Amino acid sequence: MQPKAQLLGLPSYEPGKPIEEVKKELGLTKIIKLASNENPFGSSPKVTEAIKDAASQTAIYPDGYARTLRQAVAKTYRVKEDQLIFGNGSDEVIQFLCRTFLEKGTNTVTAHPTFSQYKLNATIEGASIREVPLKDGVHDLDAMLEAIDENTKIVWVCNPNNPTGTYVNKEAFENFLNQVPPHVIVVSDEAYYEYVTADDYPETIPMLERYKQLIILRTFSKAYGLAALRVGFGVANKELISYLQPVRPPFNNVSFGQIAAAAALSDQEFIKECVEKNNTGMKQLELFCDRHRLTYYPSETNFLLIELGRSGDEVFKALLKEGFIVRSGNPLGFSTAIRITIGKKEDNEALFQALERVLLQTPLTTTQPS
Repeated sequence: MQPKAQLLGLPSYEPGKPIEEVKKELGLTKIIKLASNENPFGSSPKVTEAIKDAASQTAIYPDGYARTLRQAVAKTYRVKEDQLIFGNGSDEVIQFLCRTFLEKGTNTVTAHPTFSQYKLNATIEGASIREVPLKDGVHDLDAMLEAIDENTKIVWVCNPNNPTGTYVNKEAFENFLNQVPPHVIVVSDEAYYEYVTADDYPETIPMLERYKQLIILRTFSKAYGLAALRVGFGVANKELISYLQPVRPPFNNVSFGQIAAAAALSDQEFIKECVEKNNTGMKQLELFCDRHRLTYYPSETNFLLIELGRSGDEVFKALLKEGFIVRSGNPLGFSTAIRITIGKKEDNEALFQALERVLLQTPLTTTQPS
């Protein structure tokens, strides 16, 4: 048996250990997870009620067209139904794009570091990946333009960017779009859109009329609190969407996911409350960093990437023993940093106490931050 050559040596995704397993292994009674940028406040109460009502329908296949959810999203964002494609999380829409447009002999341009699924899926399709280093934690759009050639099929702009939390502003993004050749698809991956508070963040959906090669990705996994149900979508002009549809599995969004997402979308008051709590928690974490002279990238998300001057892996392990799961910056491209998801106020405060102890116990590294 021989797989595709590009799969040989390609690392597979390794999920973190279940919380119950970590408790048992370390002898802990409580674990606070602040690692995966989930919404610590859960989802709208409307979601629970909607799922309860659907609980007796498990023997019936999901709606392959996702009609109820499609209509809700189209109405909310003022787009046509044929401008939408739904995925098992926005990750799957990334897969659709790579499977549709990338192959051997083509290339794709990304920032570095950024969301890992762009590179992974492009590699599986045999395309070349051109990674352009971030500039002060932000996409270097000028350098990304220079990396484009006649064989470039897709350019990825993670906005706000994961793992830095930084964003490309409206002026810079429009200037970029005006210079990208028409044969190149521009993906604006906006998984953290609901958390953004910056006045000059680009509102991209109105741009679709002007920029036919633009596709916008959104998800219900973050602010909407539906990470377990895996619902994301892409919105673009109908021609671009039509190219993606043949690679989409017929029942890729389960019924519970569709129903829950439609219910979550209808409760914007809940989202507003979550964003306000997130802003308060972000200020808590920033003040902690300022007090301890720790640097960080200003974030428009629900997480903060913090430079510690110490091994991110070692700090991660030490915090785990304290009962906190955060994300080491090492696999994200920042070896002496950690990424912390904003939690509930009391969880944030407990983390600060644990992190103070860990910083005292963990030696500074002589290695320059990556």
